[in-house]
Amino acid sequence: MSVTPSTAQELVEEIFLFGRALRSAVITSSVDPIPTALVGVLSILATYGECRQSDLAGELCISQSVLSRQIADLVDAGYVCRHSDPADGRVSRIRVTPEGTALLHRSKEAKAALLRATLSHWTEGDALVALDAVRKLERTLFEHAHRARVSNSAIHSGSSL
Repeated sequence: MSVTPSTAQELVEEIFLFGRALRSAVITSSVDPIPTALVGVLSILATYGECRQSDLAGELCISQSVLSRQIADLVDAGYVCRHSDPADGRVSRIRVTPEGTALLHRSKEAKAALLRATLSHWTEGDALVALDAVRKLERTLFEHAHRARVSNSAIHSGSSL
């Protein structure tokens, strides 16, 4: 049996509230030397790996102009570097620097410590159940988004799947 419309609506609302609660408890309390949005871009770039800026913008679902400003700030701070794409010298590739990797490590440790303190009354079992549910939801949402991008790409290129 599929999810009912009312359950889906409640889930959307709870996910939104979850994001706000997480930012309130962990992210805004962080001691990161750069804005949260830049830490997010840095984290996704570290996961995605060296790439063209346009590819990262697509991965983040943001415009290239917005990402360009964020990457410029990260380059200025020494957390990201740019170099020419060997396949096309007109294009730059970006990657996280060792300083950026160190910042992400410190940031993740600080956020994990804050969350651990916040969840001090939870059991390990409670946390693992929540982790499994979040991972399942994340996988489902990413798989759906990937299928939608592939479908939209096929429609815009005129090919069929």
